[in-house]
Amino acid sequence: MTYVCLLLSGAALLINGLAALDRVPRRDAAVFSLVIGNAQLILGVAHLAVTAGGGTQSLLGAAGMFLFGLTYVYVGLDFLLGLGSKGLGWFCGMVAVCGILLAAAWSGEDPLLAVLWLCWTYLWLLFFLNMALGFQRMAPLIGWSLVLTSQASATVPAFLGITGQWPAAIAAAAAAGASLAALLLLAGGLARRVRRSGTGAAAVGRPLPGELRR
Repeated sequence: MTYVCLLLSGAALLINGLAALDRVPRRDAAVFSLVIGNAQLILGVAHLAVTAGGGTQSLLGAAGMFLFGLTYVYVGLDFLLGLGSKGLGWFCGMVAVCGILLAAAWSGEDPLLAVLWLCWTYLWLLFFLNMALGFQRMAPLIGWSLVLTSQASATVPAFLGITGQWPAAIAAAAAAGASLAALLLLAGGLARRVRRSGTGAAAVGRPLPGELRR
């Protein structure tokens, strides 16, 4: 179930990234986030029920599923109800702290998952800076970071897990970390290019995601 949640997250990250870049209507992304978030919360409850007494790993896995699920539900409701994004931003900040703790917790048991949590923590941190602290010109960086890392940090690992090929070696985790870092650097370069060109809604500093309506 954790791998299924990861697969769903790959789709949600991609759609929200495209919405941040104005390639997908934000209302569409909000509804999709709401659907994915609720599905992950249900899967998280089912995971706890199936693995009752499974120990720390089971609880850590469920915690990750709930953090992702709640984030997507909050993103969807924030836009559809026009909540203003401030609360969502602070929630993302809290989840970023949790992400660091989860990365540390998984570092011994599953180094690849620890690396992935560091990547996701960075994404939550971007939302915190944008929505809670008011760094409003970050939309291009957020969009490109979500789009470029969505498949590498979620979809591909999900398929590896589903097919029983999840790598356990530290070398694989190091390679994944280097690849994700390169993608995030590329996202930064593309974001600077968008800001210099002045194209796109994000380039003029409109906040994400709750204060823009279509």
